[in-house]
Amino acid sequence: MKLFYGEIFPEVKINDEEQTHISKVLRMRDGEEIFVTDGKGNLAKGNLAFEGKKISLDTTEISENLPKFSTHLHIAIAPTKNIDRIEFFLEKATEMAVSEVSLIQTEKTERKNLNIDKLRKQSIAASKQSLRFHFPVVNDLVRFSDFIKTLDPKTTFVAHCNENLERIDLHEINPGKNITFLIGPEGDFSDKEIQLLAERGIRAVSLGNQRLRTETAGVFVAAWNYFKMM
Repeated sequence: MKLFYGEIFPEVKINDEEQTHISKVLRMRDGEEIFVTDGKGNLAKGNLAFEGKKISLDTTEISENLPKFSTHLHIAIAPTKNIDRIEFFLEKATEMAVSEVSLIQTEKTERKNLNIDKLRKQSIAASKQSLRFHFPVVNDLVRFSDFIKTLDPKTTFVAHCNENLERIDLHEINPGKNITFLIGPEGDFSDKEIQLLAERGIRAVSLGNQRLRTETAGVFVAAWNYFKMM
């Protein structure tokens, strides 16, 4: 399946950047069959139609409201100083069915600015590669103190490295339809932040005996959830 990004309603339209990729990079030809998704669970099938520099789709079939993943996994993660590492996390988590990603600004987060549009484009690219028809939501950078006000303690967990505090084993959790995980920055959450989470009734989770890097912890949680859905 050759999957591309675009609009499905009110009419099928291939994204402009995708059109350039189709003609200049892939060098596809008139009449070739492709699929187009809007990332919202809708999919169009058809054949390429070249009209000068514009490329349209001669649509043969549209599938609406394709099923979502059984679990809505929301990972809130502090961006790393080296942005390549958070980009790696986002790509792999997208491939393993994460539904939503929030970037959180914690006390120890060194990176203060993010190119969210670039991250969203990378998530779309990973979605197409893994044949996802529901793209993950990538939220703007938000302060930790503001983010935790929105959380439901019944479905939210935090992975931190403080071994002196009670932490349940990850494998003791049975994912429901909605689950949120908080992953701290390099240097972990501060004691104050961990205390605020505990006061809100958010349970702490151990990801094993090894201390994982921020992006590794995020990928680990995504893989755990992906395995549970299989």
